[in-house]
Amino acid sequence: MSAHFTLLQTDPVTGARRGQLITRHGAVETPVFMPVGTQGTVKAVTPAQLREIGAQIILGNTYHLNLRPGSELIRGLGGLHKFMGWDGPILTDSGGFQVFSLAKRRCVRDDGITFQSHLDGATIFLGPGEVMAIQQNLGSDVAMVLDECPPWPCEREVCVRAIERSRRWAGACLKAARESGLLAAGHHVFAIVQGSTFDDLRREAAQSLAALDFPGYAIGGVSVGEPEPEMFKQVAATAPHLPVDKPRYTMGLGTPPQLLKMIALGIDMFDCVLPTRVARNGLAFTPDGPINLRNEQYRTDSRPVVEGLDNYTCRHFSRAYLRHLAVAGEMLAGTLLTIHNLHFYLDLMAQARSHLEAGDFAPWHRQWISRYEAGAAARR
Repeated sequence: MSAHFTLLQTDPVTGARRGQLITRHGAVETPVFMPVGTQGTVKAVTPAQLREIGAQIILGNTYHLNLRPGSELIRGLGGLHKFMGWDGPILTDSGGFQVFSLAKRRCVRDDGITFQSHLDGATIFLGPGEVMAIQQNLGSDVAMVLDECPPWPCEREVCVRAIERSRRWAGACLKAARESGLLAAGHHVFAIVQGSTFDDLRREAAQSLAALDFPGYAIGGVSVGEPEPEMFKQVAATAPHLPVDKPRYTMGLGTPPQLLKMIALGIDMFDCVLPTRVARNGLAFTPDGPINLRNEQYRTDSRPVVEGLDNYTCRHFSRAYLRHLAVAGEMLAGTLLTIHNLHFYLDLMAQARSHLEAGDFAPWHRQWISRYEAGAAARR
């Protein structure tokens, strides 16, 4: 096993893994869900509330934080941990996906990406050296390499060029991290495997990046518009070609059943804006599928969102009260439902870890998914 990641257990039936990632700001037990704090905040909740619901590691974003307030300013104020009042591990996305989403504002070159800021239109350049320097300024525990995320659908030749460019950038990011002392200081740098829907290209990309011996690996370019079966197919085509003794991270997804299915494919780490985003629209997750608390049926419902789930929202408030807040447009609705939804995701990961340790992950995860999907279908 690598010095920073220990594979503690593997499931005898599926590809699921139980592990531990060591960072400068503490250990992370995997499988793990990482709440998204793009701009130095997980929307609607405080760091203390995140700790209370069991968050181990959160995300920041290189692109957004460098534009506003600026990575140099954050460095001068003690780094992102101190700046946002979070003393646990932080992973920062390189900004490659955000630039990918700015299709009309960017120009991809062999040495990096030139784009126009979505804030003021200023021209900005991001290359491997710049991305690593920004993340060093932020003080990220896990820094992601710069990559080019191909669109979906994608022609094979377009994908081939994106993979080759991403491989060169990954090597340059690793070199910059070593030369700057970033790795020596205990930070981790993760590579990102692209390949769109081409199984052979994903295999080749994974193998070429594995040869560079990164501390960890992410599977990128999934959940970018492709059908769900194709998404699982991409992950299944990639994971077996990643090093067994390094953490595996699937970026930017997904629903609770998707996370369990990804764990069964051998994925260790996840992030997604879904639980926080839908909370602000009155949607809450339950073991029987999501419920829309704005619906009239919850107007007099005295039950908590999930009976027995030990978070502040479920301990103190009824569905009726939460519906009232959501319908009235009160800010507290977003906070309380964000606490619940994030805790639901974090508790699901804790359950997965527990069942991996008990050796019954395979039947448990199938039963959990079946109940969730049956409830969601009945509600439609």
